[in-house]
Amino acid sequence: MATARRAALATMRSLITPEGVDLQIKLADASTRAAAFLLDVVLIATAAIAVTIVALFGVSGFGTDKLQPLFIVWIIAIFFLRNVYFIAFEAGRRASTPGKRIIGIRVASRNGAGLSVDQVIARNLMREIEVFLPLSIIAGRSGMGVADTLTTVFGLVWALLFALFPLFNRDRLRIGDLLAGTWVVEAPKRTLMEDLSARKDPVARIFQFSHAQLDAYGIAELHKLEEVLRR
Repeated sequence: MATARRAALATMRSLITPEGVDLQIKLADASTRAAAFLLDVVLIATAAIAVTIVALFGVSGFGTDKLQPLFIVWIIAIFFLRNVYFIAFEAGRRASTPGKRIIGIRVASRNGAGLSVDQVIARNLMREIEVFLPLSIIAGRSGMGVADTLTTVFGLVWALLFALFPLFNRDRLRIGDLLAGTWVVEAPKRTLMEDLSARKDPVARIFQFSHAQLDAYGIAELHKLEEVLRR
C-alpha cells in the first residue's frame, strides 16, 4: 500500500494556471503513452491504406515511366497525413488524438498556460526525427550486405534511444516535449457533481444569487463558494 502510494505521488505535479489555481495533475506513464501512440499509428495506417488503394485505382492507366514521380507524391502525402493527424487533433480543444482520448491522456503546457499551436507543431515535427525517420531508414534497407546491416543497426539504436528517453527523466518527457515545453498528463473522464441550482428542496432556495452578485466573484472564488455550500 505504501509503495503504491509513493509511486502515485511520484507522478503528481503542480500545474499552476495563470489564474493561480493548482490543478494537481498526474503524469501519464511510458506504457500508457506507448499504447495511445500505437492506437494512433493503427488509425493512420488504416487511412494510409485507404488512400493508397484509391491512388492505385486512379493511376492504373498511367505508364510505368510515371510511377516513380507518383510514388514520390505518395510519400509526401503520407508524411503530411501523419503530421496533420497529430497536429490537428492536439491543437484542438481536447489537446489529444483519438488514441490519447481512448486511453485517457492529453497534452498540456508545462507553464500552466493554454497549449499553443507552436508547441503542438514543435513536439510533433520532432516525432519525425524520433520515430519515423529511423524506421524509414530500417525499412529502406532490404539487402544483406555489411553496409545494409550497419545501417539497420544504426536505425534500431537511434529509434531505441529516443523511445527509451522518457524512462530516464522524472517527468516522462520525450525530446519533443522538452523542446516544446509540454508534458502528457492523465485526463480521466469525471462524473460531474449535482448542480446546486437544480435542487428543489427548501435549503437550496435559501441560496439564491443575482447575476450582479455572481459577477463580483472570480472563477476561484465561485469554486470556493460552491465548496462551502456543499459542506
